[in-house]
Amino acid sequence: MTDERNDDQAADGQGPDDAHVVPEGVSEATVEALGTLSAALEVLEHARGLLYGFHRLTGTADLNLGEAVEQLRKAGHTELAERIDTELVGRNVIDGRWTFQIVEDYDDNYYALAKELEQTARDQLVGGKRHLYEASMKEDRRTAGRRRHEATPADLRD
Repeated sequence: MTDERNDDQAADGQGPDDAHVVPEGVSEATVEALGTLSAALEVLEHARGLLYGFHRLTGTADLNLGEAVEQLRKAGHTELAERIDTELVGRNVIDGRWTFQIVEDYDDNYYALAKELEQTARDQLVGGKRHLYEASMKEDRRTAGRRRHEATPADLRD
């Protein structure tokens, strides 16, 4: 990568589309920093997905516990069924919170701010463009002129 990015065309005449061309005057260090910020957000997206998975799995388990309670009662194990029903079904997973409240707290107090600051950084530094570091990396790594190494979908050959 270079600091002057006006000519991102490779030997095959291809290059990033306009949405992925670094604006004039933007340094390599800025693009790299935004790439790292974007990578952090991608990790947070993954963490958020895992948190939603935790939420869904815990909710499904609670529904299954309720079903098991009914089955235990029908099988004559009322004391055990009652204990599971009163002690575990519907129980908070963290003091005062079900999983939906954990998800909401994460979204409202951490994730939303991370998204906002990443967007603000891109807006202020590169006109809101996304994945500039990755687009530059693609240009560095692809083999110019080789099929399946096109710069953009518009460069595909028949």
